Amino acid sequence: MTRKYIDCREFPSDMNCTVALSADSDQELLDAAVQHAVAVHHHEDTPELRQQIKQMFKEGTPPIERPLAHA
Repeated sequence: MTRKYIDCREFPSDMNCTVALSADSDQELLDAAVQHAVAVHHHEDTPELRQQIKQMFKEGTPPIERPLAHA
């Protein structure tokens, strides 16, 4: 099983969020990322949001240094 992560630092936001989440299972990572998106970024928990978040998963662990934000 490969560890996966999602890193808010890759996406521009007004709050300059620095949270990165990682987990050993897709479902665990998805649940944590959705909770973060809803609680911190005020997104609505929808099937579309969950699908978008799943597409942002990367294999491995988050880098220590801030990744470059998408333009």
